[in-house]
Amino acid sequence: MIDEDLRSYKERHKPKRHFATRSEYLDHELSIMSPKRWRLNLPYRDYRFEYEDWVPAMAATIGKIVMVAAIVAAFAGPLGLSNEFVIENARFEMLIAAVLFVVLFSGILNPNCNLAGTHGPIIPLVPLIVASGGHPMALGIMIGVLGFILGVLKGGSLLAKLTSNGVCGGLLLYLGFIGITSQIARLFAWANGFDMGYIAFVVVFATIVMYAYLEHIRMRWLAIPLGSALAAVIAFALGAPFEFTTEPGIPNMNPAYWWGEDTGWQLGLPSLHHFIAVAPFAVLAVAMWSPDFLGHRVFQELNYPGKAKKVLMNIDDTMCVAAARQVVGTSLGGGNLASSWGTYIVPAAIAKRPIPAGAVLTGLLCVVAALWGYPMDLAIWPPVLSVALMVGVFLPLLEAGMQMTREGKTSQSAAIVIFSSALVNPVFGWSLTVLLDNLGLVGDKERGQAMTHVHRWIIPTVVFAILCGIMLAIGMFPGIPAMLESFRVLD
Repeated sequence: MIDEDLRSYKERHKPKRHFATRSEYLDHELSIMSPKRWRLNLPYRDYRFEYEDWVPAMAATIGKIVMVAAIVAAFAGPLGLSNEFVIENARFEMLIAAVLFVVLFSGILNPNCNLAGTHGPIIPLVPLIVASGGHPMALGIMIGVLGFILGVLKGGSLLAKLTSNGVCGGLLLYLGFIGITSQIARLFAWANGFDMGYIAFVVVFATIVMYAYLEHIRMRWLAIPLGSALAAVIAFALGAPFEFTTEPGIPNMNPAYWWGEDTGWQLGLPSLHHFIAVAPFAVLAVAMWSPDFLGHRVFQELNYPGKAKKVLMNIDDTMCVAAARQVVGTSLGGGNLASSWGTYIVPAAIAKRPIPAGAVLTGLLCVVAALWGYPMDLAIWPPVLSVALMVGVFLPLLEAGMQMTREGKTSQSAAIVIFSSALVNPVFGWSLTVLLDNLGLVGDKERGQAMTHVHRWIIPTVVFAILCGIMLAIGMFPGIPAMLESFRVLD
């Protein structure tokens, strides 16, 4: 008799009619999958396409347009580059991501790698990076090299193991709440800009009712497409201004154009001093990966059935692919800063779908959006953008955080994470609370006793000290001036 676990996915697959509910069928699909790591994975032999895969694909495409444009715009502003440059570079980046990495890696070669997305938390630091003499290519290459080293040495999974449920749950709660409030504020700022603030209220209120109903009928995986469509229809019907301006076309694909002294970024190639200037920011950006990647994997664990261990995201492999995507994309001329693709993995987990099928569809939609042009205008329209992020990322993060902090021991650690993150940022909150939690000062006192001294306090202390030194150097502690600026004044 053949062991059930040794049979292939194709042999173990059962038609939908064999299951009482759609949810049971999707759970079974997740349980029987066994993706091949760094080998060929083919549709219908190793995984199947389902209509639920379109949900994370659409959410990821909307999120990609928005986040890449935000990163490039953050660079373009201080450098004096136009909005046309931002759109052109964002379209170029989407083609790089879709053709070279999304389909090739997450869809074919390693379905346990989450898609390489955009590093949203680094956006507020971009003007400071430019002011410090940073160069987009130097920053991208350094992030890629450091991230690849961390992934190869399995540092990401190690840091994930040292992070308790309480710490991770607190991070999810903080990021979810901050994200929700910021998107609501942006939506009202947009509507008040043309003296129609009530549009924002109606859109958010309708979104709340829609999300609650989808929760009631257990179809919240439809929240992103329905929410985006609902927001667009309401805003347009109430008179909000909108027009299509981005025409179809192919962006410039020549790296020499993007890194020319008089074309593209108008910066030329970086020199040694550019790499020195961006070093602290690159270390901090890679340090932000661990809590971000951990949160995405935990979200899968909370939504997938217990037997679906083989389809969970591999943190270290995802880091390696994100790092490779960073170096390649930057070298070709793109301005994106890579990370785990949250606007893909969160909706995919909610829809109970594995990574590969949705990855292929995401690649297809990114190519269509980049070449067609018009979808980019709709995706970055504030009501569509804000609602998609709220229901697709931030509300699910809040729910996952609440699930992880139900017990008294975990809630203690969660409270400290939120407290310290509010003081500085999530990187500070995560690294400090991991140290306090593993020492047994907060959370589960018995958890730290089962660890070695290296895992209990040496690694957390070193990580916390390094991150604090970097944040102190670049001025991220409130009320304390940047040490790098102080040194420049002394010089």
